[in-house]
Amino acid sequence: MTAAPDALDLARLQFAFTVSFHIVFPAVSIGLASFIAVLEGLWLKTREQHYLDLCRFWSKAFAVCFGMGVVSGVVMAYQFGTNWSGFSSFAGAVTGPLLTYEVMTAFFLEAGFLGIMLFGWNRVSPRAHFAATLCVAIGTLISTFWILASNSWMQTPQGYEIVDGRVVVLSWWDVIFNPSFPYRLAHMSIAAFVVAALVVAGTGAWHLLRGRRDPAVKTMFSMAMWLLLIFAPLQAFVGDLHGLNTREHQPAKLAAMEGLWETKTGGTPLNLFGWPDMQAQTTRYALEVPHLGSLILTHSWDGEVRGLKEFPQDERPNVPLVFWSFRIMVGLGLAMIAAALAAVWLRRRGTLFTSRGFARVMLCMSPAGFVALLAGWVTTEAGRQPWVVYGVMRTAEAISPVSAQQVQVSLFVLVLAYVLVFGTGVYYLLKILRSGPALAGQAHERVRTRGARRAPQPLANAAPEPGASGRRQTPAAPNA
Repeated sequence: MTAAPDALDLARLQFAFTVSFHIVFPAVSIGLASFIAVLEGLWLKTREQHYLDLCRFWSKAFAVCFGMGVVSGVVMAYQFGTNWSGFSSFAGAVTGPLLTYEVMTAFFLEAGFLGIMLFGWNRVSPRAHFAATLCVAIGTLISTFWILASNSWMQTPQGYEIVDGRVVVLSWWDVIFNPSFPYRLAHMSIAAFVVAALVVAGTGAWHLLRGRRDPAVKTMFSMAMWLLLIFAPLQAFVGDLHGLNTREHQPAKLAAMEGLWETKTGGTPLNLFGWPDMQAQTTRYALEVPHLGSLILTHSWDGEVRGLKEFPQDERPNVPLVFWSFRIMVGLGLAMIAAALAAVWLRRRGTLFTSRGFARVMLCMSPAGFVALLAGWVTTEAGRQPWVVYGVMRTAEAISPVSAQQVQVSLFVLVLAYVLVFGTGVYYLLKILRSGPALAGQAHERVRTRGARRAPQPLANAAPEPGASGRRQTPAAPNA
């Protein structure tokens, strides 16, 4: 009979639930913020209306994702005090300042200019508005920098010493720029762009299937496929470098990712598929390719990769979980590259916007970025176990003195609240995406350029005067 989960297992489950919910919203926000900045820059350069329509349309989606990301991030921060006070006490001298730097530099920058970005149309000059959009986009990337610095230090800690059972920082440069940080920062940033590209592509595919062929829909679908063509192969390249770094600094994680139990000399095979059996210490039903593991993991024909049997059993992660989450991530990445190459082929044939089969494929692939993102985080976080700070502090030492019942209650409340709050937010977001960008000629107030005279409007389309409703009406976004 299976034993009931203890407080540690439930606390880990709760944090996995909240962080998984949280990470999808910042990922979309990071990618969309840069995409919106590009669209607004193209509008300023060309003055073509469909760029502006796309900019305002995706700004609404960005606002929803940004808001849900902030709310879900606050919940995560509270858990450090409620469930993981041991970790906070031990490593707070590192994680506390890094998260503070993120708030002071990134969040304040985003929050300070977000209002101008969303509501500043016709209130500031177009160039000032573009500057605000750039500040928001830069703020999302700065936030990524600090969050990944904190998490990477937990993966490959350096620049510290332990005094009286607590971490004391010796060098902030070494703490921030720890060995895995550059690879993890690049990997996560590119993942955010891929996630956003697939969301944009899926939205464009939806409207293409509904018969829209106007410049706004065709432009966003085309740009999304170009982005996927650039970033999906780039992500594979960065992932390969990250794998080499993992082999050097977290060899047990790499062995779990590959399902390798024995250290083989003369060439390591690659397990394409199989089922790792932790009790028997073998990968059952393994489909092996000789020497391919050495080629990928060491870039040599006969490179040696350490097997899991070289590590104590209590220092091995959950091998089946890490093994399969890694394959889900890689498999979806290969599918993204294939889709991007198929788009190039269809573009050359002149059927990119008319192929209903390809549009259906991209519509189905729109959630693939989220799944690959979550699978990647499962790989890196579950692969770090049983350490919360790799090789320094075990996860069991980090938990607060709470009972399993207390964590069960808080987990139930969080699940219920998340389903209600974020379920409503996702429903509203999908409604925005289904509405699509403004149709050409659709009645909505155009953004005015400095010095330009506003064309007279029919009385039926004119905005009411301030006294008509008791407050000044702001220009509506398309399809609002």
